Amino acid sequence: MKKNIMNAVSRRKFIRNSIIVASGTTLLPLSACTEDEILEVIDPEPIPEGEYGFFEGVASFDPSSSQVLLWTRYTPASNENTNEITLEVATDMEFLNVIANEKVIIDTASDYTVNVDVSGLKSNTSYYYRFSSEFTKAISPVGKTKTLPSTGEVNDVKLAVVSCANYQAGLFNVYGAVALSDADVVVHLGDYIYEYGVDGYGVNEQTASLKRFHQPDGEILSIEDYRTRYRQYRQDSQLQQLHQTKPFICVWDDHEITNDAYKDGAENHNEGEGDYETRKAYALQVWHEYLPARVADNAKIYRSFDFGGIVDLHMLDTRIIGREKQLDYSNYFTATGLDAAKFVADWGNTNRTLLGAEQRGWLAGQLASGTAKWQVLGSQVLMGTYTIPVELLQIVAAIAASGAASTELLLQYQQSVTELLTIKGRIAQGDPTVTAEEKARLTTVLPYNLDAWDGYPVEREIIFGAAAGKKLITLAGDTHNAWNSNLMDASGNTIGEEFATASVSSPGFEGIFGSDPSVIGPFEQANVALIEGLKYADASRRGYVLATFSNASANAEWHFVNDVFSEDTSTTTAHSTIVS
Repeated sequence: MKKNIMNAVSRRKFIRNSIIVASGTTLLPLSACTEDEILEVIDPEPIPEGEYGFFEGVASFDPSSSQVLLWTRYTPASNENTNEITLEVATDMEFLNVIANEKVIIDTASDYTVNVDVSGLKSNTSYYYRFSSEFTKAISPVGKTKTLPSTGEVNDVKLAVVSCANYQAGLFNVYGAVALSDADVVVHLGDYIYEYGVDGYGVNEQTASLKRFHQPDGEILSIEDYRTRYRQYRQDSQLQQLHQTKPFICVWDDHEITNDAYKDGAENHNEGEGDYETRKAYALQVWHEYLPARVADNAKIYRSFDFGGIVDLHMLDTRIIGREKQLDYSNYFTATGLDAAKFVADWGNTNRTLLGAEQRGWLAGQLASGTAKWQVLGSQVLMGTYTIPVELLQIVAAIAASGAASTELLLQYQQSVTELLTIKGRIAQGDPTVTAEEKARLTTVLPYNLDAWDGYPVEREIIFGAAAGKKLITLAGDTHNAWNSNLMDASGNTIGEEFATASVSSPGFEGIFGSDPSVIGPFEQANVALIEGLKYADASRRGYVLATFSNASANAEWHFVNDVFSEDTSTTTAHSTIVS
């Protein structure tokens, strides 16, 4: 059953219109009329009926030096009988130099979405595009996109890295801020939507006043549920603005399906919700309807992009195609405490995989053959090593399980941190009185997040080995918090650096520890002090990473919005790093 369903996902054929632009040729626009002029035209017979138009805006995806995917969704009039609309592509926003003017097919089997692969474009060039209906005279917003540079055309490339946008957790100010940035491309690392119902994760005291409750109101399970949720997200004004202004390169994470998904199941799926494989197939189909990727197999979204010989960007699927079920500490606790020996044996199992053999082999080959200055991985989950002393791990786990930091647990955490930092300071000063037991408190560490690469350490070492001799940078999302760390192998060697973005709106550690600076600040400082290789952490703000790559350096800036409860796209740059 599972194999048949996933084969169906792989073989699912979306209608992808293909257009080769008329290079050097100016075509007449389909309609030179403005919207005001259209209103003056006598409506033809029959008169369009019902609600119709391009309510979900326009978007572009997977740019290369000569191609880009253009997208829209069209709601036809109730008496509209054609399944075609018109696409125009121009080199100017006034559409004076139109290089493509063609009818394209609406994929009625894919929620009336339109997917056009435009080729024959010039590298490192901005293009403008719009869709229109001859019958209703509806015209889409004008979209702007840009092709990737060829080698030698640019001195740097700028990537805006985003993830984790929970509609009912707050406004998408981060998307609005990215739209105003000078980023060339948006790299979306997943959790583009969330699957929960109106009483689920993300709801807060501001949700009602902001009118941000999820649609449909229940947890999404059917194909129509997923489509309704995507349509809601795509009608958000700030997300629409970002899609209209910049091309996206996307991968899915878990919430596009359901929480903590893996290839055979998920934490947030139970028997009462039907067959998981069917639900997954629906979710992946709708993902492709709304976030098209230039892939031959819909089940395999890992792919690479060449940014002018400066960056080879390898987008991964660390969630669905190969991931085995995450380990869970709760399965290793006994009446006498953590069964560390059993956990370490399972954790270090050489057969456990996050990527799957096929994707792992593909990535190793891409890294080996990559010739760009920077080899960059778009990984949904953290790749760095984020291990903390076991005694802290147990306290944080208790806080997370309770859903909030009680005064007792918070005091216990603070006392433990103080003692551990004191021991670390004494060791740094060469204090000969530090006991073996004290050292063990500091050095007995385990990974905090088993849903990340930390839960699959053997495969991470394989990828680090494949990247030997390369300039490696990883981009990550998923945690809702911001991180900057050295990538370190099991021997303590620095392999590269990780730029991990905060969320667009989903709550971070402040949802557990609260937002009091006197609490969250020391928590962040303790993480940096006690986690080997961690250079920066922000546990309470929403934002994005702007990563600028050149042949000389990789520079990352962490931008944060003021809040997500009032529309405000101003940002603060709280941290930056330069890798040479």
